[in-house]
This record gives sequence, structure tokens and C-alpha cells, in this order.
Amino acid sequence: APHQSLAALEPGGHLFPLGRRSQLLQDGPRLLVQIHGLPLAQAAAQSPAPAELLLSNRTPEKAQALAQQLGATVSDNETIAQTCDYIFLGVKPQMMADLLARLRPILSRRQEGFVLVSMAAGLTLQRLGEMAGLSCPILRIMPNTVCAVGAGLTLYVPSPEVTEEQLSAFLTLMSASGRLEPLEEHLIDAGSAVAGCGGAFVSLFLEALADGAVTCGLPRDKARRYAAQMVLGTAQLALQSDQHTATMKDAVCSPGGTTIAGVRALERGGFRSAAMEAVIAAYEKTLALKS
Repeated sequence: APHQSLAALEPGGHLFPLGRRSQLLQDGPRLLVQIHGLPLAQAAAQSPAPAELLLSNRTPEKAQALAQQLGATVSDNETIAQTCDYIFLGVKPQMMADLLARLRPILSRRQEGFVLVSMAAGLTLQRLGEMAGLSCPILRIMPNTVCAVGAGLTLYVPSPEVTEEQLSAFLTLMSASGRLEPLEEHLIDAGSAVAGCGGAFVSLFLEALADGAVTCGLPRDKARRYAAQMVLGTAQLALQSDQHTATMKDAVCSPGGTTIAGVRALERGGFRSAAMEAVIAAYEKTLALKS
């Protein structure tokens, strides 16, 4: 089989690769590495396609610590840019142009093909191509943090230059991350507002549920576990049964019972509207990043 490798760049300029010769370069804020790069790196490390994961970071100790965690090898930026077949660009949108300008000289000298993979919110395939200044295949993806445990959802759209072979190899390499779903580019921003940002909203909901249970006397560790398991099971039921969530809610709410009393309290607090506004606010922020 042909040599395969992936690399990705995180906010601040990380490049992290994944594949049969996977490489990860991180030289930005630790938090953003964890949000964007680490989940995909963890998924790639578990890929059914054998992969060697290489890491680079401006702080050697951080690179070494992550390399030990993932069973990877510490590398450097130049090696990653020169050898990776898939280069993940996980930087903030406002940092993308500078990052690609620094990579362009190395990439322009490459004889073998490679694919740029962007995780930057709001940057279209056309804009990414303009920033790269190269005629090359580009994949725009929007993953989420639960890719790290194989339960993620990664939305993706390829540029016309991406071949079927390149796309197939990418999907195989990232299959351990969870679901990978193609989506028209004009819907990517809306999809990310719920599938990507929604993880934070659900985490806040879980925390609130646990706080309520603790107030009622339940120990904190049990409250957190019960809330998380309930959300996990509810999500699985919604996906596997294809029931409308209103039907699922009604099935739990018996007349005059405890659950409907709780639903009433949520409606009184504007829960449904707050959730809708959170998604819309995230979407509008993404649109603002384009200007």
C-alpha cells in the first residue's frame, strides 16, 4: 500500500499528522491542543490503518509527554511538513494565513501529493486555497472533542482536487474517531454550531444536573456518573430508535408525576429557548469570523 501520513496544525501553529506515518506538530496554546489536536491524535493512534504518530512542540517536554501518552515519537516541523500526506491545520482562523505562508515554501517543493485538512471555523475551501497559494487538495473538517473516545462526529467536505483514494484513506485513518459525515459546505457552519460547540453546552447541562442532585443529597461522584450515563443512554436511544425527542420525553412524563414537574421548571426557566440561542450564537460567531 502507498505510504500514508497525516499532519495537523493547531491554534498558534500546530501541525499534527496522522496515518501510517502520522505526525503531530504542536506549538500553540496547550488548551487549544487539547480541544482540537489531542482528540484526533488519540483517534488516529487507534486507527485500523497502522500508523506511526510523530509529535513536535516548541516546548520539548510537552511533546515528549504527549508522545509517551499516545505511543508516538517526537519530531520537528520541517519533517512533518516535508513528509506528511495529510496536514491538519487546526489553527485559529485569524492565524491561518500566516501559518500557510510559513509552510508554503516547504510544501511547494514537494514532489509527492499531500492533502491540507482544515479545522478552522469560518474559513471556506476557496479562502483556504487562496491562503495556501498552491493548487492542492483540501479537506475542510469540523470534529468534536469526543473523537478521543471514538464517539465523535466529524463533518467534512473535500475540494474538487481531493481524489477518491485520498478521501477513502482519510476516512479509514480517522474511523476510530466515530462518525464521519459528508456535508455541503454551506451547512458546515450550522452543523458545527450543534455538533462541535454542543459538547460544551451538554457539559454545562451535565454539571447543572449533578449540582441539582447534590443539593438533594446525592454524593458528587454518583451525581456526575448518573447524569452522564442518563445522557449517554438517551442519546443512544435517540440515534438507534429514530424516535422524535418529543415522543421520548412524553414516554417519561406520566400524568401528575415527578418528571413533568421538572419539565415545567425547565420551561419556566427558559431552558428550550436558551439552548436554541446558544446554537444560534455560536453560528453567528462563526459567520463573524469570515468578515
